[in-house]
Amino acid sequence: MRDPNALVSTDQLAAMLGDPNLRLFDCTTHLNPPPPGSDGPYTALPGFETFAAAHVPGANFLDLQGEFSDQTTKLRFMMADVAQVGGAFGRHGVGPGTKVVLYNLGPMVMWATRAWWMLRSLGFDAAVLDGGFDKWKAEGRLTETGPGKPYAPAQFAAHPRPGMFVGRDAILAAIDKPGNVIVNALNNDLHKGVGPSRYGRPGRIPSSVNVSAATLLKPADKTFTDLADAEAKFLAAGVTKDKHVIAYCGGGISATVDLFLLHQLGYDDITLYDASMGEWAKDTTLPIATGD
Repeated sequence: MRDPNALVSTDQLAAMLGDPNLRLFDCTTHLNPPPPGSDGPYTALPGFETFAAAHVPGANFLDLQGEFSDQTTKLRFMMADVAQVGGAFGRHGVGPGTKVVLYNLGPMVMWATRAWWMLRSLGFDAAVLDGGFDKWKAEGRLTETGPGKPYAPAQFAAHPRPGMFVGRDAILAAIDKPGNVIVNALNNDLHKGVGPSRYGRPGRIPSSVNVSAATLLKPADKTFTDLADAEAKFLAAGVTKDKHVIAYCGGGISATVDLFLLHQLGYDDITLYDASMGEWAKDTTLPIATGD
């Protein structure tokens, strides 16, 4: 069911500043080229430095690749168990009665939507800042520097929503099956397998359709596209509300942009293939498709 409070404008956030129940978080991660000899698709660096250089007044920082990710796997950003993630949110002050707003720096809002999806999977409804920190700065709004003052720890009560993350077996069972649609949020060239892929074998999961996360954001200010435009893009790809929708991308991050808008459009049967192409493209036992 659609959550009308899941998207916050810069005007709305400005009016919220100073609310003792507000928990505002910068979720920025920077993706850089991998070092020579590395088999990873990129080097992921938490945005501590850019946060300290400038952030929305009162905000704190969440390191999505650190305490919020499963450290027992080589796959990046995998959702950790409920106790680990719930405990981390609690240490950052998220608890009963708090209002959480998430944002990030950069051209894609995907780090904020990833944190939103994680919280939602634990039964907590957060909000995402439309246009992120880039829009906030472009409007000349107040910022502050430094590490940020931590929020007082809270008792986070997790109420997990089932089925919000799936693995490869669920994907294999959904390929070419009526009633299912697998949505690739990567760009069209990666979907077609044009050129090399940083994830491994070029291409896509067979039978998946392409609704690139980048096309769901307005180029001018990186705010979300209008719901009517988003719905038209999904419908054109065959993504309808009567189907079980599984979204994926490279590492379970940009696909949450698609999932955020699907949620806003009232799609209820939606889930994320968390390992995405970071797992699929490297495993030669799994089928892959290229071309149109």
